[in-house]
Amino acid sequence: MASSSESARESELEALNALVDTSIQLVKQLQTVITQITTNKVKKQEAESSSQTTSGATNPETGSSAKPVDALALASDSVSLIRAYSTQISLFIINEPFTPSVISRNLRELIASPIPGLASAVELCAGTRYTNVIRHDLALRCNQVFLQLRGLLERIPRDGKILQAEKKNGGNGDKGSVAATGVLWAACDEVTRFAKLGVDGHLAQKVEQYKETLDDVLEELKEWGEETDEDDDDEVFDDGDDVDDLAGDMASSHLSAQAMLDDLMSSHRHIPSDDPDKIRDRLDSCLKRLRLTTLLYQAIIKRRLKTLPALPAGPDSNVPSRLNEIMPILRKMTERFGDLAAAFYDLSPGQIDNHMDQCFFDAFAASELLAKPWDGQKDGFTDWVLKFQGEIKKSN
Repeated sequence: MASSSESARESELEALNALVDTSIQLVKQLQTVITQITTNKVKKQEAESSSQTTSGATNPETGSSAKPVDALALASDSVSLIRAYSTQISLFIINEPFTPSVISRNLRELIASPIPGLASAVELCAGTRYTNVIRHDLALRCNQVFLQLRGLLERIPRDGKILQAEKKNGGNGDKGSVAATGVLWAACDEVTRFAKLGVDGHLAQKVEQYKETLDDVLEELKEWGEETDEDDDDEVFDDGDDVDDLAGDMASSHLSAQAMLDDLMSSHRHIPSDDPDKIRDRLDSCLKRLRLTTLLYQAIIKRRLKTLPALPAGPDSNVPSRLNEIMPILRKMTERFGDLAAAFYDLSPGQIDNHMDQCFFDAFAASELLAKPWDGQKDGFTDWVLKFQGEIKKSN
């Protein structure tokens, strides 16, 4: 007959296992909701409703307007607690004695505050207050925290015994609970860094990345334009000796995989010496205006993003809506300039013209959207934009 202490321990273990199941199910449900945000499946009216609810909620007891919750601060506070409680759980499941009641207490603390708090932070981070980019990127990071947390919860032993060395340290393809805890810490720290960077810092960082991509395209096109090979046409339409030589090399295993890759990467056709389609003129025009576009990105970072008013914005602010309009254009331009470069490499004048028209129309539109300062009609950047637009309209 089992002693009272054994019965109590069995009862505690049953309660722990039930609580683990509940916690895992909760995290799964929250992951589903957040995934809908990261994949843009949340309906627009839901986001607007969230914005209206959180921008100035009324206290039902006093009738007064409550101070809006800072979603980024809430996310940072929540992951700090998740990190702390998960660390304790991680230690309890690998060290004697295995105490179900202590683990249960930590789990109850997790599901009572920080887990729902982190989900609430994502919900409160409405695109109409923080911008769609911040909402999306915060959701991505919080979803990663939930993913790693769930992995740790699933490692909690159900048999009342601590994890054995293999499950603790990893083996047979399993990274182990210690490593899993470290990955969870890293996910939490990433949310903390995101919150500390703030809306202005994160947007500036993204636009800087876009600018670096345009810098790369600019350099690649410049280098391509400087390459000359007057015998290109002869090589393309020769009697097939090169093809035979290549086949012979492959048959004798003298052509390495790297050599094949190098040959592929250098296979762009060069501008012919006679240049009947005036590719060189188009390239010169493109390089001048692309250089101006990289300067536009740099100016946007300095003159607009680093001077952003504090966000989250109030209900009357147009700052988030302006940013929601401009950020997709800045991101899309990097892709379109990549397509433009490909058109040059193909020596396709029609495609070059089409892509240039689209790229520099977008650059013009981006400058127009940010020409005015956030709280006025004109500043030094406004004057610079007028000069930029004049230059960007030029085709040569």
